[in-house]
Amino acid sequence: MQLTYDVIVVGSGFSAIAVTCNLIEQLPASAKVAVVGDDPGFGRGTAYRTELYLHRLNVPAGRMSLLPHQPDDFVDWLKSHGRPLQAGDFASRSDYGLYVRDTLARLLRKRDGRCRVDFIKAKAAGCVERYISTLAFHLGNGDEIAGKNVVLCLGVGNATLPVASDGVPPSLRSRIIENPWRLSWLRRVAPSDAVCILGSGLTMIDQVLALRAHGHAGKIDVLSRRGLAPLGHARKPPAPLPIDVQGLPETISGILKTLRAKCRTVADWRAVMDGLRPVTQALWQRLSSEERARFLRHALPWWNIHRHRVAPDVFDRFEKLVLDGTVRFHAGFLKSLGAEEDRLVAGYRVRAAREIAEIRADWLVNCTGMERAGISHSPLLKEMSRFELIVPDPLGLGIQVDAASEVIAPSRISPARLFAVGALTAGQFWEITAVPDIRVQAKAVVVEIVSRG
Repeated sequence: MQLTYDVIVVGSGFSAIAVTCNLIEQLPASAKVAVVGDDPGFGRGTAYRTELYLHRLNVPAGRMSLLPHQPDDFVDWLKSHGRPLQAGDFASRSDYGLYVRDTLARLLRKRDGRCRVDFIKAKAAGCVERYISTLAFHLGNGDEIAGKNVVLCLGVGNATLPVASDGVPPSLRSRIIENPWRLSWLRRVAPSDAVCILGSGLTMIDQVLALRAHGHAGKIDVLSRRGLAPLGHARKPPAPLPIDVQGLPETISGILKTLRAKCRTVADWRAVMDGLRPVTQALWQRLSSEERARFLRHALPWWNIHRHRVAPDVFDRFEKLVLDGTVRFHAGFLKSLGAEEDRLVAGYRVRAAREIAEIRADWLVNCTGMERAGISHSPLLKEMSRFELIVPDPLGLGIQVDAASEVIAPSRISPARLFAVGALTAGQFWEITAVPDIRVQAKAVVVEIVSRG
């Protein structure tokens, strides 16, 4: 039996819950919605499932409400749950996950006048076009559903280790942590164990603080290509410096030169970055494909550490560990992974040199983050690409969508409408992985669906 829905939401992370909440608010009572996903922590995802209080949001609470037309909603929720934070404070990620769950539950409790929502705990395994103007999905449980409108809310997968671990004996492979968000591994780490972390972004800071919270007192070596770490938010943020996108050069080198000059005119460089924040998508869309590729090759690491900052108190805790030598940074390219006696050995080529150096550790933790928003992690997306229902972005940033987030696929013949929300649309929007961006995109997609009936 096949059930047909007005809208199918594919996914179970934050993007999916944001779209679902907007659908509940905007669709008529006669509409039917299916939400398909097999993650038991629906809506919380990896980021908001952590229970460690030190794992904070890196966006102030006042900008984290799920629905953009209710800007104080999250701050009000915090106060009502005994967490009286101000709009400029940084809440815990676990609290945010609970808030997202509660927001959805509150909307679902409104039985009168809202659309029907079916939550289907299954993985969408395949997609085909149907002549009755729908896209149909084969589910892992053997069922099939079809939709007149489909919203892909699939995130990105964990990046894999950059080298094979064939040289590591089976007895030590359990000490290679490929998914650090399964925090049970922390209980196995002895206080004096040496830890090597691959990657130096936000995930690395989270894991360092998690280790200390679990009693770890040993050394931590961090290896990344450039040895850069995220910077901190200011305790008293400066006023954003307005940026005129149309007045910026059209090359990455020219843009960087202009932004550096603007930084010299303000007391805090964060004023320039925060002024750039509202116009980042427009700036990205002005760049040619060649300049976008140049940005990804040369400027991305510096963009990340300045743009994706950490809460001030979290940064202070981490910086103390760096200054006292507990956390040591290494810049280089991992070339090999082996073992010597009962320890792991990571061999790497030192950056800007031919020298090969080694780090010996009891544990190796993969914190290289999420893979770039492609389609390789998803069997569904790979099949949809094979049947030309979606087209990969040429730079590997998800799939091709237009300015309304509708998927571009010239060979698709069904009049059913296919949208994407979140990281899959990075090729079009670039800045589309943070809550303030996704919530706006989710609402806009739902408005587009409703406007077409």
